[in-house]
Amino acid sequence: MTTPRSVALERLAYTLAAPVLAVAPNIYPDSPVNQVVQLAGAAGLGGWFLAWKSDEPGAGRKILRWSPLVLAAAVDVAAGHTTGFGPYGMDGLLDAGWAAAGYLVMPFSRHARRRHRPAVAAPAPQMQVAEAAEPSPEPQHDGADLLTREVRMMWENAGMPGRTHVVKATRHPGMRHDMTILLRASETGRPITGLTEATVAAPFAVPSSDVVLAEVAIQPGRQGGPGWMEARITPDANQRRRTKPTAQERWTDRVGGPKGGAPGSELVHKTRDDERGVTFYRAKMADSTETPRIDLAKVCRALSLPEDDSCVFVLIDGAEFLISAFDTPPLSAIFPATRELLTPDAKGMYVCGFTITGQPVKTMVYQHDKNAAAHGLTLGVSRSGKTQYFAINMAAQSLDGHVVWLSTVRKDEKTTTLGRYIDRQGSNALWMARQLRASKALCEIRAEMPWPHDGQPHDYKPGDPRCPYRQLNVYADEFMTAAQDGDFGEFIQKDGEDLTVTSLKYGIGFNPAGQSPFAHNGFSTEMKDNLRQNSRPVIFNMGSPGATRKAAEGTMENAYDVPTIPARYSRSEGSAIERAIKGEADPENGVSTGGVAVIVLDNGRAVLMRSLYADFDTDLSSLFPGEVNRLTDYEISELEKRGLWFDWNEPVRPGEFWPEPDEDDDGDGGGRSRRRGGGGGKGSGGKRGSGSRSEQVTSPRQALEAIKSLNNT
Repeated sequence: MTTPRSVALERLAYTLAAPVLAVAPNIYPDSPVNQVVQLAGAAGLGGWFLAWKSDEPGAGRKILRWSPLVLAAAVDVAAGHTTGFGPYGMDGLLDAGWAAAGYLVMPFSRHARRRHRPAVAAPAPQMQVAEAAEPSPEPQHDGADLLTREVRMMWENAGMPGRTHVVKATRHPGMRHDMTILLRASETGRPITGLTEATVAAPFAVPSSDVVLAEVAIQPGRQGGPGWMEARITPDANQRRRTKPTAQERWTDRVGGPKGGAPGSELVHKTRDDERGVTFYRAKMADSTETPRIDLAKVCRALSLPEDDSCVFVLIDGAEFLISAFDTPPLSAIFPATRELLTPDAKGMYVCGFTITGQPVKTMVYQHDKNAAAHGLTLGVSRSGKTQYFAINMAAQSLDGHVVWLSTVRKDEKTTTLGRYIDRQGSNALWMARQLRASKALCEIRAEMPWPHDGQPHDYKPGDPRCPYRQLNVYADEFMTAAQDGDFGEFIQKDGEDLTVTSLKYGIGFNPAGQSPFAHNGFSTEMKDNLRQNSRPVIFNMGSPGATRKAAEGTMENAYDVPTIPARYSRSEGSAIERAIKGEADPENGVSTGGVAVIVLDNGRAVLMRSLYADFDTDLSSLFPGEVNRLTDYEISELEKRGLWFDWNEPVRPGEFWPEPDEDDDGDGGGRSRRRGGGGGKGSGGKRGSGSRSEQVTSPRQALEAIKSLNNT
């Protein structure tokens, strides 16, 4: 091999400098040559010190580079301190040793030009036959399969993300790229930290949304806990999930997520009933202690359902709920009333309607568990279906052998028709006041009425054949309007409240109906509480969804979710935006919601139902028993003794509601009667004039009339 030029020059320098180092100190001690050599040696010592203090690698190589200068200075100093050339020619020997070391070691050229040598003339390389490479031995592994080894290689090339090691990789059945890899921390006893979906997805070149990290449960023969983790990589499944998701996947992605219509929920199953034209989505909360929070409109959009209250309904039961999506409005159907449905069972329960899911809804004619009669509370605006509900309720009570009285504020066709099948019916505020007074008196009569088996009076016991009287059901339609009547309103409100509180133990149930269940409209708090606790309130359309919800909540102990009753049921057809662009009218396909009501069950849960339909254009005799149930002769005779049993359509009898003035009273309002409690005495007289009593001022108009009446004083 040819000697490099730098090496030849360095050897020449050592050869020429060697005699100078030996001769100069002995012949010319003060020569500048000695000073230059010693300064060079001082510089070499400085280089040694810097190399020793430096933290960078290669300190030994740097020390070797500076050694010729330091050794040259040492030879020069030694030669200067010896006499002549020293004993045995020591100066010459040291100088020759220095030159030989530099000639052979060549510290500068070999260590300052690392990994580089200048090009030299060399013969052209000759082609040689390559020796056959010996087969490399198979890499050692722990018996892992090919997929696991390939995944480990990719994982190691990525720098062992999260300082983890791939234990095993398992391909998903039927998938080309989907797999699950089991990871553990590289250091025993250290938890896995810093591992994210993105760091796992990067080595496999998949989106981070296709990676799911999960904890590893402890299994026999395998550890678990924070030092282990499982990564599911599913690009193929997610691609199918985005294009053709299953019902569970669609629910998880669009409904059960944090921003979905029912966050935290899981779909149990989806079923289809073609006969009824409905699809059911049954779901539950992943955490059974949570209460479902459902945005029905958002759920409909996620499931590609029409956002239509008349076709999509939700039923909540604890941590579970059911969403029913009908093809057509289910409550637009008609459920005819039949005697079979209206006949009460042994516990006094009969079918009064059907829910959206086709389930029968039952209500009671008496309270079997409380051993008492039952009240009734029916609310709704005009033409909402209250009188229809009265018909089926009265038919069920009549089929159970009860006596029924019905009073309304004004006469109409339906109430007149019902009057042919019940004991008594009237249509004005005076008739209602007399009905309530007679009902209160019956409480006193029945409290003293002896039972035949022992001759002693007892409280009413529904279904007991020994009971000497029948249950009486008193209906007061438009009770709110009657309670505000200027003449008899105070009697109606007071007697209705007393009857509600005290009548159940005497077999008398009170059934008021109106358009408001609140105190300022005639329903006192005490009255409403008794009606709510001893009945199943039925709320028809109150004019708006908000008013219906408020009325239903007013009859419930706890304000559960109250279903909505729209003014009409109508399907959403086409796009409202397209119709607006084209200037087309919206389709008129509404169906009346008359007969649709919210019934509050015993547990306080509000259920939407369609009440049974009684056709007043046909004969209702098929619903009622053959004979009308009446009071007993004993009860009628006792009422006659009290002057309360007569034709209640007669005008007001003298002294019936308020005492008549004394005959010799020629002072205030001479000859004019006054109400009981308002002053006055006895006397005769039938009808009352405008100033016949002290008016109860409830409006500015009544106050003005009262002021005008002071002109007589």
